[in-house]
Amino acid sequence: MIEAPESASSLVAEVRQLEQLLGQASAALEAQRQALLQRRLAMPPAVLQRMETLKAEFKQLQSQVLDEQTELQQLRALADMSTRITNSLDIDTVLSETMELVIALTNAERGYIILLNEDSGALEFRISSESGLLGLTTATGEQPQISMTVVKEVMTTGEALLADNAFKDERLASNKSIINFTLRSVLCVPLRYKDETIGVVYVDNRLVAGLFTRRELNLMTAFANTAAVAIANARMYRRAERILAELTQVKALMDNIFSSVGSGIIAVDSADVVHTFNRAASELLAVTRERAVGCEVGAVLQEASLQLDEHLKLVKARNADHTLEVSADLPERGEVALSLTLSPLKDREERTQGVTLVMEDITHLHEHETTINAMRRILPEGMVENIDEIANIEMGGLRREVTCLFADVRPWGTLPAVSASEKLKILNQYQAVATACVTEAGGIIDKYMGNELMALFNTQLNPARNHAQQALDCALLMRDRFIALYAALGINPQPHFYIIGLFTGEATLGNVGSFERREFTALGHSINTARRVQEHAARGSVTIAQQTLDHIRRCSDGPLPYAISPRAPIYGKGLSAGMQAYEVSRS
Repeated sequence: MIEAPESASSLVAEVRQLEQLLGQASAALEAQRQALLQRRLAMPPAVLQRMETLKAEFKQLQSQVLDEQTELQQLRALADMSTRITNSLDIDTVLSETMELVIALTNAERGYIILLNEDSGALEFRISSESGLLGLTTATGEQPQISMTVVKEVMTTGEALLADNAFKDERLASNKSIINFTLRSVLCVPLRYKDETIGVVYVDNRLVAGLFTRRELNLMTAFANTAAVAIANARMYRRAERILAELTQVKALMDNIFSSVGSGIIAVDSADVVHTFNRAASELLAVTRERAVGCEVGAVLQEASLQLDEHLKLVKARNADHTLEVSADLPERGEVALSLTLSPLKDREERTQGVTLVMEDITHLHEHETTINAMRRILPEGMVENIDEIANIEMGGLRREVTCLFADVRPWGTLPAVSASEKLKILNQYQAVATACVTEAGGIIDKYMGNELMALFNTQLNPARNHAQQALDCALLMRDRFIALYAALGINPQPHFYIIGLFTGEATLGNVGSFERREFTALGHSINTARRVQEHAARGSVTIAQQTLDHIRRCSDGPLPYAISPRAPIYGKGLSAGMQAYEVSRS
């Protein structure tokens, strides 16, 4: 409790002293009246009446002084509560302490601050203070036994509710909680902030009726107004703390992301002064962040032999992105290739306030492209185009249905009696024709074997549902191109030189070799059988096995555009029963 100052205490003491003096005077007057009666004399009636009037006036004065002192004490307590509430960030502790003081000042039994949850909209008991005059306590986690009807009424109307005798109050006649919880005196005032009711302050007494008056209502209203502002400020403070924490986390995350980005990032302001320079930029240009930030960007880039002044001006003038590739001679790395993207930095009004440079080291891409171009002159086209996929295939391979094509483009016995280099030149003419046909048909050349080549259809690198027909179309395209080559060379071999065989079946496809040197290929009975089909085929023919023809028919929606002629079965290792084969030409 807050102690009253000395002036208030002395006033109360004086009133009590006057009360004693008035009592003494009244007693003395009564003694005189009794003495006069013994002498058969009477005291003038006016004297007694004046004494009774004086006593009544004193009682009124005494009551007024006590009421004023009580109200003064409440006002001083309210001022102290307001100061404590508004100056503390620990709002729950302060509200709990001041709630106990409110209960003492109003002579209430219990008091609660009930708030509206901002997210769920449910009413929640924020502060609970119970003196337990009836010996009834609320179990932990249970809602106190108060009239929620009164609370909801005040929340809805935004008006205070004072019931000095709840049992006889017509407004609460149908309120079962008033009867069930033995509530007599109830006072509930709204917590309002900016015309919005955010909760209520509720006090009651289960024993005494008529306990709360207009004075307690005014006290509670003033307390509620101060508490509402404090609660709103506390909520805003917590939101600000939460937002600040989130912003701090986001900034930390952005800093981590920014520093870990593999691309070099440089941001310059309208005066071309560097204010952002990440770790990757420092590593790419071999310039420290401390050296770069705060310096003119031209001076920083000059250390890396980069001249970008005109490009920066272009971005600002056009207010649009600009990309380019440049070479830089770095002191620690030598010649490197960089890909640069320059973008305008804009403010909210879309005005350009600077430029962001994002740089990528593409030196390895240039080196890779140079290597690939060199490999194109050595390796089959299909393998070069899919070299990354081939490198990622695990050692050991995968079982898969494929169609294998073997082609003898120019048998050794048909070559003229010329030097080995001339023979190789002739073979390369024919292999070039065959290679182009395989590429156009979607096949992959597995290997060259002098005058022969092996092509695969439906590998992991060139999947196709109708791979058997794809391979057959490739073989017939070879036939057409070889005939055109004969005409260009001025020859008309009879029979034609080429010998082509096809077989469809399962094979194991994958990389063989070691991690340092590996080769993508296909192995298995199907590959060996395809080779035997080609070895048993006649010159100038395209021969397919029964399995290949069956696959073509399964994948075809109509009649086949081929002339298919059965030929003698093929025998050999693993083919003791003979394998049906067919020679195919265009129909």
